[in-house]
Amino acid sequence: MSDDQPPESDRLAGAPHPREALELFGQGAAEAEFLDAVRRDRLPHAWLISGPHGIGKATLAWRIARFLLATPPGATTAATLDVPSDDPVCRRLRAGSEARLFQLRRPWDPDRKRLKSEITVDEARKLKSFFALSSPDGGYRVVIVDAAEEMNPSAANAILKILEEPPERCVLLLVSHSPAGLLPTIRSRCRTLRCRALNPDDLAWVLASAGVTPDNPTALAELAGGSAGEAISLMQEDGLALYADLVALVAAAPNMDRARLAKLADAANSRTNTARRDLTLRLIETLLARMARTGIATHNGQEAAPGEARMIADLVPDAQAARRWAELQQDLSDRARHAIAVNLDPSGLILDMMLKINETAGTIRARA
Repeated sequence: MSDDQPPESDRLAGAPHPREALELFGQGAAEAEFLDAVRRDRLPHAWLISGPHGIGKATLAWRIARFLLATPPGATTAATLDVPSDDPVCRRLRAGSEARLFQLRRPWDPDRKRLKSEITVDEARKLKSFFALSSPDGGYRVVIVDAAEEMNPSAANAILKILEEPPERCVLLLVSHSPAGLLPTIRSRCRTLRCRALNPDDLAWVLASAGVTPDNPTALAELAGGSAGEAISLMQEDGLALYADLVALVAAAPNMDRARLAKLADAANSRTNTARRDLTLRLIETLLARMARTGIATHNGQEAAPGEARMIADLVPDAQAARRWAELQQDLSDRARHAIAVNLDPSGLILDMMLKINETAGTIRARA
């Protein structure tokens, strides 16, 4: 992407676009399931590629699209989805000039100079012109919707009509981080390909292929939860240091350092750059989740920050305490979603959340 081009809503900042990735790590089972449908010559017209954010769903969608566009219909002996990098389809996809592929994604708003918050019906209606063009070689046409839950109701209904009466030799690939946010009728008309969180080795390979070298891969893998996208976001926003600050604050609860707490909240107060705010909220939720899980299984000993294991041992002395942290996690997550929706002050939100943690820690320590 050149400097004079608008940003792409389906590209993670700091990482290559999924169309540029010829390799896929950690999703062999989903790839094998798709190939099995090809070999059986029973290819559904729509696939819902689901799983957590940042684990390779979009890369899988582009691999499938590349394969379908480069493989004649009826060819059922392929062993992998690999397509040679010098194949004309690969070159056209990299250049954005493949006429048999349509990307449905959040568009750029030229008036406000930013990406729109949803996939609009105007974007979905462009599919009518796309389907009106016949494939010159009688091959497949492919539509990638990323992310499907970002469609507004009118756009979703437009896609539903296509799913109900799919054009011949057209495959729709719906990438979704939250399938529950889609219309049930859309889900029911798609075959689901479930992608899994990456294990530490696969995560390391993905980061290496993107040219990313973490200073502390163990801590990064712990916090990223098997998501390469989350790992890159953590590195871009100095997330490991931020999580260490959170651990240090919570370890001192119910006597949190108020000056340090105020500094943490103020750092997330930018209304123009929401990345720091969002990461802070995610890491608070992650910290509480790691504490709550201690009530289900013994802590695995892998610290995501110095002193984390000791902090968890002190504040989660038993299953009852773990349940209390789980309840607080749910309550604070709901509160954060509401606050963001109504555009409340980020620093006030984070300060309030941390004080709730401080109060809960006091209750648990008093009971112990």
